[in-house]
Amino acid sequence: MKQQWLVVVLAAAFASGVVLAQDAKKGDKKSSGKSVKVSMKAQNKSGESGSARLTPEGPDKTRVEITLKGGPKGTPQPAHIHEGSCAKLDPKPKQGLENVVDGKSSTVVPVGLDSLTGGKMAINVHKSKEDINTYVSCGDIRGGGAAKKGGEKKGGMEKKS
Repeated sequence: MKQQWLVVVLAAAFASGVVLAQDAKKGDKKSSGKSVKVSMKAQNKSGESGSARLTPEGPDKTRVEITLKGGPKGTPQPAHIHEGSCAKLDPKPKQGLENVVDGKSSTVVPVGLDSLTGGKMAINVHKSKEDINTYVSCGDIRGGGAAKKGGEKKGGMEKKS
């Protein structure tokens, strides 16, 4: 009788251990994905360059952290994810990001990392809310490349009256 009891307990422990191991592997895929680094290059002679890091926070969320040097102190600078590349950006933003202030921004967007890296997309930063048409920094997400330093590309966004 004791041997049967021991066999049942060991079988139950083994089965629950297998289930827990499988659940842990599933959780790892959701939370331990690798980050993607995007090089952010200055535009319009702004001198604002740095990087953006895209980190998965589950299958349908990504944290976008922008770090720039050379920007103005205390001035909020709008930032977005656009379809296209830094050389040819779709002017309509795909995802809004928190303003870059003192060179920093952190936003969780409701889009998985695979969706952001699976097509042609770019992150861009504007000079200010008042001068939204001037891009000061941009980085292509897919290839990690970015606009040429000091490029004269003006933003394609039009002010609406």
